[in-house]
Amino acid sequence: MKKISIPGFLILLAVATGLLSAKFPAGGYQVGEKVKDFSLKNVDGKMVSLAGMKNTKGYIVIFTCNHCPFSVAYEDRIIDLHERYAPMGYPVVAINPNAEEIVPDDSYQNMIVRAKEKKFPFVYLQDSTQDVAKAFGALKTPHVFIVNKVKKDLVVEYIGAIDDNTDDPGAVKNKYVEMAMRDILANKIVQDRTTKAIGCSVKYRSN
Repeated sequence: MKKISIPGFLILLAVATGLLSAKFPAGGYQVGEKVKDFSLKNVDGKMVSLAGMKNTKGYIVIFTCNHCPFSVAYEDRIIDLHERYAPMGYPVVAINPNAEEIVPDDSYQNMIVRAKEKKFPFVYLQDSTQDVAKAFGALKTPHVFIVNKVKKDLVVEYIGAIDDNTDDPGAVKNKYVEMAMRDILANKIVQDRTTKAIGCSVKYRSN
């Protein structure tokens, strides 16, 4: 996989603020494993679960946040993914996994502000306990997990990056999520089932 690039000053900013270093959770879902449902608070104040989302065939779960320059660079592409695939039964489920006491910019109130500014058409959920992020094994923002409904189960079909170029959408050569969705919609086995997620590290609490 081609290394995802980002302007040098953003990398320096990320390093300076400690965004590229963090303790990662052990384990997490792997491709082919079943996902447990969860219930998290949306920016509209309502609790959202996967089972509670109607007319769905699966979900494009994306761990993302407000402050990370990688996440910000992908916001419009995440909106596009939702607008393209939600009508087909695969909505984006955006989850902010960061501890707000570590990164105040990622507080629930700031999530509400950001969602309104960008007019997010998808749910934007706060994982306040970080239990969901740990269950998935989310390491970066953004980090994508495509989950497909298989009979009564929710099964992970893809884990990784959105595409191979963070800072220049026009220079993307491999649209990993779209490639995976193309296989899923055609009832085929996803060819590229895992890629390396590049972004800011999830800010997990130490305890």
